[in-house]
Amino acid sequence: IADRKNGKQWMIYGSYFGGLYCVELNPETGFTMKEGDKGHLVARRADYRAKNLEAPEIVYNQKLDTYYLFVSYDELFTNYNVRVGRSDKPEGPFYDYFGKDLADTTDNYPILTYAYRFRGHPGWAGVGHCGVVNDNGHFFMVHQGRLAPENLMIILHVRKIFWNSEGWPVVSPERYAGMPEIKIQKKDIYGQWEMITLNEIPDSIVLWRGSMPPKGWHYDTTLFDNSVIVGFSHDNTVDNLPGYSWKFEEGRLFLENNDGITELIVSYAWDWERKKHTFIFTGINPKGIGIWGKKI
Repeated sequence: IADRKNGKQWMIYGSYFGGLYCVELNPETGFTMKEGDKGHLVARRADYRAKNLEAPEIVYNQKLDTYYLFVSYDELFTNYNVRVGRSDKPEGPFYDYFGKDLADTTDNYPILTYAYRFRGHPGWAGVGHCGVVNDNGHFFMVHQGRLAPENLMIILHVRKIFWNSEGWPVVSPERYAGMPEIKIQKKDIYGQWEMITLNEIPDSIVLWRGSMPPKGWHYDTTLFDNSVIVGFSHDNTVDNLPGYSWKFEEGRLFLENNDGITELIVSYAWDWERKKHTFIFTGINPKGIGIWGKKI
């Protein structure tokens, strides 16, 4: 990526176990500016000798004047997931949702994608290793997805990226289908929604460094039963979420409980599981975990 202010060119690369590094490139040759330079560390997760961190993707959001480093965690065939940090410089340092430096050998947040299953569908695993496309100010994430429970075939997913009021990207729970943008109204919120919290879950088998075990791979889809049916009532309470209240302002749905406020961006989308149009929401809760939902 090129620095928008001084034109310097940087490459972020690596590295399954060792972490991600950033090195300056010579724009005339394409090689490193200094021969033999490996650059500086910009991201390394906790327990990095056993847990993988890979697939860096860096993009610049001109409106926010910020660089975003997307990375992927965990096993390629199961709980592969995307996280993100941000910086005002393309060479970093990059900071996570809680202000931690991604290079500090700790696990970082927010979690933007994770293995998931909406009801009436076998679910998707391995939803990581993303690219990000900026289409005239409209951002999209492309990544692999593996259809449960036999997940040797990789399917390309395309999802729209939204930006919350704090400048963090959040990702659509449904794949992009070119649905028109419409103004969301409060009346569209009333009723039942299926909500998924993209919590980290233990794997059902120990994989050798994220690789596939002998004789292929099969897993129990109940691992991904992380959805709940909730109801948004006219009295601003949330059925099946005790202690929560909600309000709607200018296309944003806000959930509040003792842990804090979760901002959810609402949009119009195609429901791939039920084959019809619907409303969706996406956001990040106070714990740095992605929240997805769709109206049913």
